[in-house]
Amino acid sequence: CRAEYENPLDRRFHAQPNACPTCGPVLALYAHPAHASRITPHASRPNAKSVMRNFPPTYRDYRLLAVADDALRLAARALAAGLIVAVKGLGGFHLMVDARNAEAIARLRERKPRRDKPFALMVRDLNQARALCHIAPEAEALLTSYQAPIVLLPRRADAPVAENVAPGNPYLGIMLPYTPLHHLLLREVDVPVVATSGNLTDEPICTDEWEAMDRLGHIAEMFLVHNRPIARHVDDSVAWVVLGEPRLLRRARGYAPLPVLLKREVPTILAVGGHLKNTVALSVGRQVFISQHIGDLDTAEARAAFERVIADFLRLYDAKPVAIAHDMHPDYASTRWVEEGGRYQVPGNRDQVSNTQYLTPDIRIPIQHHHAHLASCLAENHVDGLALGVTWDGTGYGTDGTIWGGEFLLGDARDFQRVATLRPFRLPGGDAAIKEPRRVAFALLWEIYGEEVAEWEHLAPVAALSPQERRILLQMLRRGVNAPTTTSMGRLFDAVAALLDLHQEVSFEGQAAMALEFAVGQRVKSTYPVAWRYQGSGIGYWDWGEMVEGMLEDMRRGTPPDVIAAKFHDTLVTWIVQVAREVGTPRVALTGGVFQNRVLTEWAAAALREAGFQVLLHRQVPPNDGGISLGQIAIAATQLE
Repeated sequence: CRAEYENPLDRRFHAQPNACPTCGPVLALYAHPAHASRITPHASRPNAKSVMRNFPPTYRDYRLLAVADDALRLAARALAAGLIVAVKGLGGFHLMVDARNAEAIARLRERKPRRDKPFALMVRDLNQARALCHIAPEAEALLTSYQAPIVLLPRRADAPVAENVAPGNPYLGIMLPYTPLHHLLLREVDVPVVATSGNLTDEPICTDEWEAMDRLGHIAEMFLVHNRPIARHVDDSVAWVVLGEPRLLRRARGYAPLPVLLKREVPTILAVGGHLKNTVALSVGRQVFISQHIGDLDTAEARAAFERVIADFLRLYDAKPVAIAHDMHPDYASTRWVEEGGRYQVPGNRDQVSNTQYLTPDIRIPIQHHHAHLASCLAENHVDGLALGVTWDGTGYGTDGTIWGGEFLLGDARDFQRVATLRPFRLPGGDAAIKEPRRVAFALLWEIYGEEVAEWEHLAPVAALSPQERRILLQMLRRGVNAPTTTSMGRLFDAVAALLDLHQEVSFEGQAAMALEFAVGQRVKSTYPVAWRYQGSGIGYWDWGEMVEGMLEDMRRGTPPDVIAAKFHDTLVTWIVQVAREVGTPRVALTGGVFQNRVLTEWAAAALREAGFQVLLHRQVPPNDGGISLGQIAIAATQLE
């Protein structure tokens, strides 16, 4: 094999997959002794030569059960027996379990922990995927593409998977095998398997088998590993088909770091993204290289991964940025990293005292969060002129120091004007309100009706709060203490979901808003009042108060929740079209995490096109915060010019 690899006259010269049964990649299966007996009473004894060359017979509490073909067969048997198997893949580990086994999935949820968020599935082939979901031709092309992303597909009512794979969700995230190991394993298992990222919630995916046994040992009962080292972590990409086109929700394996091309060359700039769903970006000429999904920067492990990705980019592209672009939010980990000097580690000799370097360009450019969303959408659509950006999400630091999130911005990469927004409301408890939609609903009711709402136990969000909690919330709202002001559309979705008693508390971001979207039944072409008017500042405010009053009246009349949910979505569409007509700019960009809502996106795009507007949507980068690093590059480039 080495002779073939090193001989330039050989057709296998420098072939990366060059391999043979003797010296090619080797599989191994490790298990805790307590679980080994569940799949075989007499596990085959691993070949001593393979063990010595590749894998130790034991690691901590784990014992090597088998190698090569035996390892694969026993891993398949473990999945069939309801065990959780950590499988080393291309960009890291998956945690796998039989997708039909509700008890095993519940055990995985408890240990990861991931109480409600949907799990992705890997299936053997298209036929197995068709048994689970309805697959349109565009989705089939996406599934079978070389990128092989997870594709969100409409779930069949009789799909043979456990309900707790994706609780209350009409979609399943499906992917096909994309490495030889996945093909062999899925053929051996012959049933759909959960294939979720091999990590703890909010941590980067594990890439090394020994690290995985340390970090995932309390989750997985067996580890199927191989001896091909993984240079850098990369999660699976997530995509969907909207309005007939494939679009990304998470840009990672298969897509990153492929560049997004700009219309013209720009200086070399590093953009460090936001705090949630973080990605970083680097411009080189016309190309903007966007990193794989890094994730939320709440943990030390995630921040270390963020620094590694930056170091990789600078080394791979031999780049020396003239400027760093970052979010305006002073408490984002990415912002603090810039302010603290841009420290990162570089590979070096072991005898070096330190491999730490600092990225210290002369120019640091803070960029408003929603402006970055708008600029990102314009950049990937190659649009230079003005557009009306409907930039709706959960949280973004505004230029006035408040939390924005329901914004209409008229602008381009150079500048923007905030032309309309939501009537502000408070978030009692700050971050606690994000996890408890009932708090947001209570705050909206208080804004409209005052303190009497504390006695309205006929409303689900009020009844979900204890009398003592209501008293505390009233104090927060009355005094404005620990109750920041916001115009967040994401939080408005949460409040409406709580009023309809879909979710009073959530275990992951967007859970309540997703439930509200899924509650929509037939379109009723009826709306609540859209009372918006200009204030002294010249900004148009939509007073959502009349809408909430209309919802409560519908609830008193016994109107079904699916009708109320549909009217809410149509009300938002009506507001979008009204603002677009008032502003008069021919282009409208729909961007921000709220536009991960299929109903809202498709209804709004159709209504705007019917009204004569050009609609800009994301394709190459996500509409959520995973796409703002591209916008940061575009804005920083115009400022440097």
